[in-house]
Order: sequence, then C-alpha cells, then structure tokens
Amino acid sequence: MTDYVALAFDYNSLPRNNQRRYLPAGLKFEWEGLASVFQELKDREISSIEYLERWLADGSEFDAYIYEQRAIRYINNSRQTDNAGYRKAYEDYVNDIEPKVKTETFELLKKYASSPLRSDLDQRTYAMMDKKKTSAVDIFRQPNVELEKKDSTLAQEYERTVGAMVVSFRGQERTLQQMSKFYEETDRDLRKEAWKLVDERFLRDADVLDRLYDDMVGLRDSISRNAGFDNYRDYIFRKKDRFDYGPQDCLSFHQAVEECFVPLSREIDEDRIEKLGVDTLMPWDLRVDPSGRPPLSPYADVPDLVSGCAKVARAVDPQLGGYFSKMSELRLLDLDSRKGKAPGGYQEDLSEARLPFIFMNAARRDNDVRTLLHESGHSFHTFLMSESNLPFFNSGPNLPTEFAEVASTTMELIGGEHLEGVFYTPEQAARSNREELVSMVKLFAWVATIDAFQHWVYTHPGHSHQERAEAWVKTFIRFAGLESYDEDEKHLRYRWMRQLHIFEVPFYYIEYGIATLGALGLWTRYRTDPGGAVLGYKEALSLGGSRPLPELFRAARVEWGLGGASLRKYSDALRAAIREYD
Repeated sequence: MTDYVALAFDYNSLPRNNQRRYLPAGLKFEWEGLASVFQELKDREISSIEYLERWLADGSEFDAYIYEQRAIRYINNSRQTDNAGYRKAYEDYVNDIEPKVKTETFELLKKYASSPLRSDLDQRTYAMMDKKKTSAVDIFRQPNVELEKKDSTLAQEYERTVGAMVVSFRGQERTLQQMSKFYEETDRDLRKEAWKLVDERFLRDADVLDRLYDDMVGLRDSISRNAGFDNYRDYIFRKKDRFDYGPQDCLSFHQAVEECFVPLSREIDEDRIEKLGVDTLMPWDLRVDPSGRPPLSPYADVPDLVSGCAKVARAVDPQLGGYFSKMSELRLLDLDSRKGKAPGGYQEDLSEARLPFIFMNAARRDNDVRTLLHESGHSFHTFLMSESNLPFFNSGPNLPTEFAEVASTTMELIGGEHLEGVFYTPEQAARSNREELVSMVKLFAWVATIDAFQHWVYTHPGHSHQERAEAWVKTFIRFAGLESYDEDEKHLRYRWMRQLHIFEVPFYYIEYGIATLGALGLWTRYRTDPGGAVLGYKEALSLGGSRPLPELFRAARVEWGLGGASLRKYSDALRAAIREYD
C-alpha cells in the first residue's frame, strides 16, 4: 500500500507523446529563461495570417509548459502539505513567477488584440479564443497582479489550516476525511460522537478562518473595483468567461431549485425520518442507511478500487476503459487519505504531456467509487481532447467548467449502471445507485446554497462576522432539508467554512449545478440508448472549449437552460428513479 502511494506521481517517467515545435528542450522553469521566450513572442513580426497562426500556436505551447510546471508544484504540495520543500517550490511559483507571467501574458494579449489580422482567422477554430483574449485585455489591471498573488497565498493558508486538522477517535489519530466513514455507521451514538468531534475541531479554528476570509473578501473587492466593476461578483463573471449566462440567470436557477428540488429533498428526508424511527433528523443522521443496513464497503484497499473502476469504465466503453488503464499503468493516481495530505479531490491536467493526474482522499466507502469515476470523467476529457489535437487554447485550463463537470458527473451516473458484479451484489448496487441519485437531489440544493451565499457576500462588502453568519443561516434554511441544528446552532453558523471552494475558488460552484443538468440528460438517455449516449458524450468532450456552452450541450444531445422547465424535468426523473430503486 505504501509503495502504491509513494509511486503514484513520478513526473519524469511519463511518456512525451506531444513533441515541442517551438520551445527549447532544455528550457528550465526559471524566470530568466521564461523571460527570453516572452520577449521573442513580443518582438516577433506578424505580417500575415500564417504568421499569426504560428505565433498563436507557439504561444499555446509556451502556455502549456507554464501550466504544467505549475501543476507539478501544486500536485506535490497538495500531496504533502507538510513537506517544506514542496511548499516552498509552490510558493516560489505563486510569489515570484506567476505575477511576472501574468504581466507578460497581458503584453501578448494586447499584441494579439491590436492585430488587424484577427478578423482573417477562421472563426470555427478561433472564435472562442478571440472572445476570451479580448475580454481578458479589457479587465486586466496591473495592480491586481499583486493582489491576486496575495489571494493565492491566503488560499494556501486555508489548505494548510484544514490539512493539519486531525482528531483522536477510538484510540487512533485520524484525518477529517478518514472520519467521514463513521457517519455511515448504524450506531447513532457513535455517529453523533464522530460528527461532534470533527465539528468541534473545525470550530477551534473558526476565528482564524473567519479572519482569513475577511482578508480574502477585502482583496477580491479591491480587485473588482480596480477593474471598474461595482463588486467582485460582477467581475468574476467576466473573469470566468461566463458569456452564456449572468448573475440574474443564477438567481433564476436558485429560485428553480427552491421550487423543484427542495420539496423533493424534504420528501427524501421525511422517508428517512420514518425509516430511522426518530423524531428529529440530526446532521449525523444524513449519511447512514435509513433501513439500518451497515455501510456499503465496496473494496478492501486502493488497488481494489482502481481495478474495479477500470472494469466499470470498460463496461461503459472500451475506449474509455483503455484511458483508465493507462492512468493506472502510469501511476497518475494518488487516492488514499493520510496525514499532511490536502483535503478534497481533483483532476489536474499535465498539459504539455497531455495526460491527467487524479488526487483524492479514499475512506473505503461507496463515495470513493463515485469520486474516482467523477475524476476519471475529467481525465477522459483530457484524453479525448488530446486525440482531437485541439489547440491548447481550446483545452485544459481553458475549458468551460460548466461542461468539464458534465464529463465527470456523467461518469458518476452511467458508471453506476455497472457496479453490479464488480463492487456489489444486485441489491447493493441498487442501494448505491439510489444513494447517488439522492445525492444529486441534495447537490442541487447545496449548489444553490453555496452560490446564493457568495452572491450575498460579494454584494455586501464590509459586512461583519455576525452579519455573514446570519446571511449564511438564512440562505442555508432556504434550501435545507429537514435536519435540525436546534441542539447547537453554532455548528450551523460556521458550516460554510468547510466548503473549500468558498475560500480557494470563489464562485466556482454554480458550474456543478449547470453541469449536473447536462449529466442527467446523458444519463436518462443512457438508460434507454447507451450507445447513443456514449457517442454524444465522446463527441462533445472531443470539442474541448472550442464552442460556446449551448453548442457543447447540443453536441452531447442534451438541452441547454437554467430555468424551471429544465429543472422540473430532471427533478421528476430523479423522483421516479429513486422510487424505482426503492
């Protein structure tokens, strides 16, 4: 087991299928070498459309190199937050290299935006790139480079603070991720003990996290005002290239969730209360099987998890299964939870090698299977874009997150159709799928909660801790199920602090709700037409970010829309499927 984890990421051993055409082979990730490349790109004469396209391709190759070097440092740091060398390497990038890269990149963006040859580019290939580059020029402000550096440093502080949190439970020191498995135990007193222990550990650092978030909100408000926006919310919509929807669409989404998904969420909780035989549903009652069955335990160790998910991926599609096997063979996986490892899970692009890396914290539970399938969906996106030979500006970090999460969430859902005989018996597979669909219902409510809370935070700069806590409680209650916090309201007031997206990637959460609509569209089709659904899935993923969001959804053969009609359609489908699994 230790060997598996230790060898999970060995960058230097990875194959190099994508050969450089522009950058020197021996380029070192030091500013002197990077500066010379930036200078050549700035000085190069662009006298024809062919020269412009070559200049764009060379710039994309350079972008891929920089992004990959950042990714390597981020991966190492998150794998071992207590490793001083890894931390320093990442901090040196954030503090010393990234600000200079942003400044020099802006100079290249200005050179592109001022080129009279832009209008001669093929719009089918370059339209989205053109829109993003010119938008970036419009909102760039030099003072914000330093402010964004400070914001990244604060995000690292959040990671270190939460990554260091451990508790002693039943004679053993455990990470908070490792404690999550106890929320599924049938012994209610044990669940309560575990839940309160974890929550108290978070509350010990609540003041620290409150002050940290104050600093983040203040910085972000300054960034938005420097760029000429009234608030950070409006700024971040431009920064995130949200060209196909705006703040008002998100508010409409919140309303539709309240009307279509909150009632279903509460129906599910009513059923849970009845089956558990309790008068009041408490926070530690939400993960346990309501029928009193022991937690699902789909695998014994991480290699079993990997081999099982490989079988599931092959059952969905042999091509996708081959991608998963390649990740396993190249040890592009770090899956187990351990002290010093950052919380959460992610898939990161190694953009020059055009390979994915998956990071997560496994706890030997059903959710681990779904998480690995989810991150594998992101990885399949990387492989399919690579095989399509998309220009870098249409792939990797330039993907619209709203569709990147379609890739991942779809794999959670359609992969779930193949758990039987791999991880579970027929009864266990049905139980797992029911829990997955219930989690989708709860996800819509939670996405609306997190997004609506952030709308309030950033349109009310200068608020107090008390006002923020009250706004959170009001927002939480609006979308909540039937669980009660009457026993100790302080747990509810600070629950938002456990959502890392609020700290590290502000306003990155509505994407999950939008993407889940697309994933549900593919899943409902997969249940009657698996071949057609997989074909649409792969064709849409192969387009990367080369098309607007509505076109990507149409390529996957699912509808685009954030209003009540779409949400009602899928809440009805989920209600029917949950009853089917019951």
